Amino acid sequence: MKRRRGRGSKHFDLLAPFYDRLMCRSEAVPLAEALNLPSDGVLLDVGGGTGRVSHALAPWVREVVVCDASRQMLERARQGGVAIVQGTAEHLPFGDGAIERVLVVDALHHFRSQEQAVRELVRVLAPKGRLLVSEPDTASASVRLIAFAERLALMDSRFLSPEEIAAIITAQGLTTRIVRHGTTAWIIADRQEG
Repeated sequence: MKRRRGRGSKHFDLLAPFYDRLMCRSEAVPLAEALNLPSDGVLLDVGGGTGRVSHALAPWVREVVVCDASRQMLERARQGGVAIVQGTAEHLPFGDGAIERVLVVDALHHFRSQEQAVRELVRVLAPKGRLLVSEPDTASASVRLIAFAERLALMDSRFLSPEEIAAIITAQGLTTRIVRHGTTAWIIADRQEG
């Protein structure tokens, strides 16, 4: 059965050849610290596109897997030497508790159903695993302008505040904290049971 992709994935299919040149590189060390790396497990980069963020984290984990709806973005990720899986955040093709670290960078606002996506992120997270969601902070005027521009581009984006994201994750039984970095917020969540 083929899953329906949102209009946003078509935008990313078109952007794939240029995406890495348009986007800023993330600092690997602060992300590694926030994800509590190194880990002998798998890092799953959901909505990770070309793998521009997770490639840099590969030395700290056993394996990096990028899961994205855009085949063109994933082809770029494969060239960087990471494993790829085409799929949506709302229906992750991984077993319960199979992933030690889950990363979502600048993608949650593109997911068709953020609540269903969070349920899936939590479902695949291993006991004592960590989830890090990095999203533009809606408290910033520049982020609100970006959100408006994405609506004009018919990207079906829905930006949530860091507090709203944390509440959705907390409702799934994880402990969360918010760390702000300028116009970006990191929601860091831990699964306690083990």
